Amino acid sequence: MTWRPASFCALAAAILSIASPAASSEAYMPQTLPVALDPADSANVTLGELTYMGGLQIEPGEAGIGGISGLEWADGQLYAVADDGHWLVITPDEIGGRLVDLIEIEVGDLLGTGGKRLRGKEEADAEALARTADGAWLVAFEQDHRVWRYASFEDPAEAAAHDAASHVANAPANKGLEALATTANGWLACGEWAGETLFNCLRKDNVGLVNFEVPPPSPLDELGGAPTGADCASNGVCYALFRSYVRGKGNNIAIVAIGPDGLSETLAVWDSTLSIDNFEGIAVREAGERTFLYLVSDNNFSSDQRNLLMKFEVSRRAATAPGVPPKVYATETVILETTMGDITVSLETERAPITAANFLRYVDEDRYDNTKCYRAMRVTGGEQPSGFLQCGTQNDPRRILGGIAHEPTNETGLSHTDGALSMARFEPGTATGDFSIMIRDQRGLDAVPDSEDPDRRPGFAVFGYVVDGKDVVHAIHAQPTDPDKGEGFLKGQMLAAPIEIVNVRRAEPAE
Repeated sequence: MTWRPASFCALAAAILSIASPAASSEAYMPQTLPVALDPADSANVTLGELTYMGGLQIEPGEAGIGGISGLEWADGQLYAVADDGHWLVITPDEIGGRLVDLIEIEVGDLLGTGGKRLRGKEEADAEALARTADGAWLVAFEQDHRVWRYASFEDPAEAAAHDAASHVANAPANKGLEALATTANGWLACGEWAGETLFNCLRKDNVGLVNFEVPPPSPLDELGGAPTGADCASNGVCYALFRSYVRGKGNNIAIVAIGPDGLSETLAVWDSTLSIDNFEGIAVREAGERTFLYLVSDNNFSSDQRNLLMKFEVSRRAATAPGVPPKVYATETVILETTMGDITVSLETERAPITAANFLRYVDEDRYDNTKCYRAMRVTGGEQPSGFLQCGTQNDPRRILGGIAHEPTNETGLSHTDGALSMARFEPGTATGDFSIMIRDQRGLDAVPDSEDPDRRPGFAVFGYVVDGKDVVHAIHAQPTDPDKGEGFLKGQMLAAPIEIVNVRRAEPAE
């Protein structure tokens, strides 16, 4: 796509507003480029407790987009402020939860208390953004350290006193409030420093004001790392963004989760071996039980830096209880030997005991030996390959046992993520000896108990995950299909030459 004003009317309105104290804005369709988390391996989407959900490089275009320093998710859009005195509303385009493009960016002027545009670096250096419970906006500025309230971005600022501003009253001009976030019972603010006499963060809650230090994780602690952004989820977990920059070494980035109980956990740390830039904004988005983070970088209006917008999903454990070690569940390792290579899986014997025990019975009684991987369901669009590979007994009456009780994902806590094993079935309770292996996340197969569609409610039963041999799964999935094989929705999904599963056995215990 190319940058262009959304309409002549918008351009005309902008021209006419030059003499008016009211804010002007223009909407643009931005030019973007996709960005992989790992430029050397686009399939690598895991980063600590985060899963990469897509990213974009946003070209400055004729609007001169840059300097983005604060970010917030609200009403299905991303809101941002830039350090040249602008606000932005970014409308993302997502497919299957993955960030694939931008639909529009609206850009407007932040106004001062008198209703005039902010002028010069000292007035206009907006660095952090937070939304209040009544829908208003708090904007923190550097240089002239202050926090202003905006009923809306089209309105003049209200210079109401805010306790967070006192945290940086004596700070250098370029080390102000880089992080500002609201919580259910207060707010969090952090200055751009670490390891100094004054703690870097200030939190207000029901108890009152509390100063505390959030140290940058290693190696940022040795590289001058400091907070550059923060946002909080509805459960009180806050996410602090840290950045360091050393000439010759480039940027390092870290994200730290801080629980309402004070426990914290480093979710991810990365350097220039992955996609990185001058990240200064972070926004939390909640969708049901899932928590997402958007990160945006400040290009400093330089051709040597980029406007990056990246999306991540936080692991459910870290989003719920950061700092609490994950519970280790009992598993059993099984090896599927195929004619194209071995696939090693870990069966969830504790979380999905009925389904895992059923699979192990088939293993122990050699019911999977000399069966086939026979179906490649392929999802078009997005990163490839995608879909699932189906294997097993193909309902051979000489091999199958009776159906087993259904264990839905909303009860087991498992999900159809990349590499998950899931039982094939007709109605719940009919699963026997056929199973599928997920390629990329296929969460649409999870249980949705409150769905209006009764067929969606039970979902399918996940009972394990591939821990080695995903390349073999992908290779089998890529084999040619026969357009004439299969019936109904299966037609065209059946492999022309199914791949044999020679032997399935429990792995030898590690010594």
